[in-house]
Amino acid sequence: MALPFLHQAITKELDLVKIAEMVKTRIEVFPDIVSLIDFFECLPEYDIAMYTHKKMKTDSQSSLKVLKEILPRLEQMDDYSNDSLYQAIVQFVEEKEYKNGYVMWPIRTAVSGRQMTPAGATEIMELLGKEESLERIKVGISLLEKA
Repeated sequence: MALPFLHQAITKELDLVKIAEMVKTRIEVFPDIVSLIDFFECLPEYDIAMYTHKKMKTDSQSSLKVLKEILPRLEQMDDYSNDSLYQAIVQFVEEKEYKNGYVMWPIRTAVSGRQMTPAGATEIMELLGKEESLERIKVGISLLEKA
C-alpha cells in the first residue's frame, strides 16, 4: 500500500523495503511518506544553521572539523553496511574522545539535509551507498567552508 508513495518520492534504485521499514512508525497516513524520504532522491538545499545543535554540542565550526576528519576514513571503507559504518564511526569517536552525537549529527545533516529523518546517519548512508554519501558529505564541507 505504501509503494505508490515511495515511488512518488524516489525514482533511484534504492531498497524501498528498508525505507518503508524506517518510516512505518513515523507516519500516520501514507501521504506523509513523501516528505519524510524525498531527501533520498536528491539532497535538498539546506541552511547550515542545522549543524548547530545544543544537545549534541555542535555548531558550524565543530561540524566542519568533524566532517573533514571523518571523510578520509569513510573514503577508505569498502563495506558500506550500517553495521560497518557504525563501527567505524564509533571507533573514530573513541579515538578522538568525542561524544557519539557530536559526530553523528553533522554526518546525518550532511547526508540528509534534514533535521528530522526516519533513520540515523549510518542507515541513511547504507541506503545511499558510498559514492552518494561521500558526495553529500563533501557538499556539507563546502557549504560550511563558505559560511
